Amino acid sequence: MDRIIYHGHSFIEIKHKNDTVYIDPFIEGNPLCDINLADSSCNYIILTHGHGDHFGDTVTLSKGKDVKVIATAELSYYLDAKGVKTHAMNLGGAYDFPFGRVKLTLAHHSSSTPDGTYAGDPAGILITSGSKTVFHSGDTALFYDMKLIGETSKIDYAFLPIGDNFTMGVDDAVKAAEYLKADTIVPVHYNTFDVIRADAHDFRRKIESIGKKCLVMNPGDEIKL
Repeated sequence: MDRIIYHGHSFIEIKHKNDTVYIDPFIEGNPLCDINLADSSCNYIILTHGHGDHFGDTVTLSKGKDVKVIATAELSYYLDAKGVKTHAMNLGGAYDFPFGRVKLTLAHHSSSTPDGTYAGDPAGILITSGSKTVFHSGDTALFYDMKLIGETSKIDYAFLPIGDNFTMGVDDAVKAAEYLKADTIVPVHYNTFDVIRADAHDFRRKIESIGKKCLVMNPGDEIKL
């Protein structure tokens, strides 16, 4: 894993040698996204769930192209029917890809596609490449089993939603950070829309008050690993 780039909302990009991985590629309709769909390309997409602000532009980015979408079984089967290449997984399962090992974790949320089709369970994503592990929680409420994720994985960077209303808010995300024991916490899923307004700098102060690092990223910012 060479770089992680934040593109607004919950969309992150991972660069690993010759591979480009998009997680939850919400580009069109995302007022915070720093890239255009026409200029976007990847060879893997990982989806946490089917909601439009995460499923995003998956079909446009992948249909008829050499792109593989990694998602839970129901979401994969939905994409298969649209001519998209997929790799189906499910919660608790892990698989080795060229860019690293992917494991899907629990997430407490809901999941349906933009057209209302049931999309199975939502998921969090653990990606381990070399000595680095990144956790993208997806949309989730706070839940106690996050402690198990932190106990069984040494997480370098955890991307956690703080926008409230649909997901954890600031205070619950601080408790999640405590459970996960990640070295660095990055807030996501906030300020894209009025209903998920949150103060990322307040979140950073609260994370630092429990002795952890917090990185508030702007769209286009990157982490070099």
